[in-house]
Amino acid sequence: MALTLLRGMRTPVVARRNAGLFFTTLQTPLLSRFTTRAESARAAAPKSIQLATKEAAEQKTQSFEAVIGIETHVQLSTVTKAFCSCPYSYGSQPNSTVCPTCMGHPGTLPVLNAKVVECAVKLGLALNCEIATTSKFDRKQYFYPDLPKGYQISQFDIPIAKEGYLDLDLPVEFGGGHRRFGVTRVHMEEDAGKLLHSESGSYSQVDLNRAGVPLLEIVSEPDMRTGIEAAEYGAELQRLVRYLGVSNGNMQEGSLRCDVNVSVRPIGQSNFGTKVEIKNMNSFSAISRAIDYEISRQILLHKEGQADQIVQETRLWDESSQKTFTMRKKEGLADYRYFPEPDLPEVVLTSEYIDEIQNSMPELPEAKRRRFENMGLSMQDVLFLANDDNVARFFDSTLEHGADAKLAANWIMGDIAAYLKNEKLSIDEIKLTPLELSELIASIKNGTISGKIGKEILIELIAKGGTVKSVIEEKDLVQIADPAAIEAMVDQVLADNPKQLEQYRSGKTKLQGFFAGQVMKASKGKANPVLLNKILGEKLKANS
Repeated sequence: MALTLLRGMRTPVVARRNAGLFFTTLQTPLLSRFTTRAESARAAAPKSIQLATKEAAEQKTQSFEAVIGIETHVQLSTVTKAFCSCPYSYGSQPNSTVCPTCMGHPGTLPVLNAKVVECAVKLGLALNCEIATTSKFDRKQYFYPDLPKGYQISQFDIPIAKEGYLDLDLPVEFGGGHRRFGVTRVHMEEDAGKLLHSESGSYSQVDLNRAGVPLLEIVSEPDMRTGIEAAEYGAELQRLVRYLGVSNGNMQEGSLRCDVNVSVRPIGQSNFGTKVEIKNMNSFSAISRAIDYEISRQILLHKEGQADQIVQETRLWDESSQKTFTMRKKEGLADYRYFPEPDLPEVVLTSEYIDEIQNSMPELPEAKRRRFENMGLSMQDVLFLANDDNVARFFDSTLEHGADAKLAANWIMGDIAAYLKNEKLSIDEIKLTPLELSELIASIKNGTISGKIGKEILIELIAKGGTVKSVIEEKDLVQIADPAAIEAMVDQVLADNPKQLEQYRSGKTKLQGFFAGQVMKASKGKANPVLLNKILGEKLKANS
């Protein structure tokens, strides 16, 4: 039986091994105390707060404004951990990728992974930050069962990057517009392990696979004012790290985590209100909804004269109830007792090293959006195409083969995107190549095939591959563009449908579409639609 001191409270904890997994058993009286607090917090929440989200959201712009900042943790896609040679793979068996260093055993020393520094410089440059040629690591002291050393190696007063900004475009459906949000700092640190709580709540299992995995923390300036802006900021960061290749940015795996700081103040007031941190949001939609709820909650307290009830704390977003609840009072910097990490030297970067990384940077989302916009594409097209680097590359490659930008965008955003969504595939997993998409667009443009046949060929190419030319020849899909042949088919259709022709003569001119459909059916969809409508129109006019 071991004794663990937790903030002055002595708690019996039983530690045991089971199939390589560490268990920490919390005794029932302590657990029930925490449960009771959570339940009482829910019960004590006034109904007016629970039901006032919509009303307060509508009123908030009248006399209050929100101030929002975000702390984002990005898990890096390095082969090994930050300070040891252990690999990390999401979903591995618990405690299967650990060593004495990342488990915090006495006598072990950390060795910095150079790839972590490279990723940090890349992201710092992409965020238009000032890169520190000399930075250092610090120890951040706090106790938690999944933090085996009792401290986290992080950066405190001299981060590797600072004073940058992030540009983004809001989606058209949310009003559109360009935004620039400041970035205070980017710093390197290691992740903690993970607690797996039992269904009964009587014990928790500790998995240290994630302990020591490298993170970059991006701290924004408090420049955001709405949940939508904050969610789009997070989405743009996700795009950025994926473009750079430093992380997969998958929120469901915990590769990108956003903690949001929210406060409100009367419009015109320069001083910030009391900020509240919100955690436990696993989607950008949840970030937006959590912020909107918290803004409404705080404004309601202000309006009811209870602003003193807004305290600096950490609150959890509960997806099922769509509300935030108190988790713990927020620690201050003094609680962490930072001091320089004695086992790691300073990180010293040369200007040549920084320039080399700068010169290797890919085209980033913001630059790509501006380039697409200069092609004459709409903002809706621009945002869709630049959202995924693979889609953007496919689009660019299609243009390199001579396709028109707007036509290529329409095919990618329409039929191709629909297929990818239905089949749950990414664009690099299909068999259609940019060359063949450009050939398909050209074949429709020059009249070789109709747009309808083009859609059929597209599905064939996506699923099975091949070339446009071979599919056209194999299935005899060449468009009929001979006026005499089309005229003969039109004559035959009019002769076969005397009743409809008489109705057309009586004024039911919409029947022209019926006749066109019959001709297309007779031609198996191969009749040139422009030529068909021209000839059909002349014939019907002559018969009127």
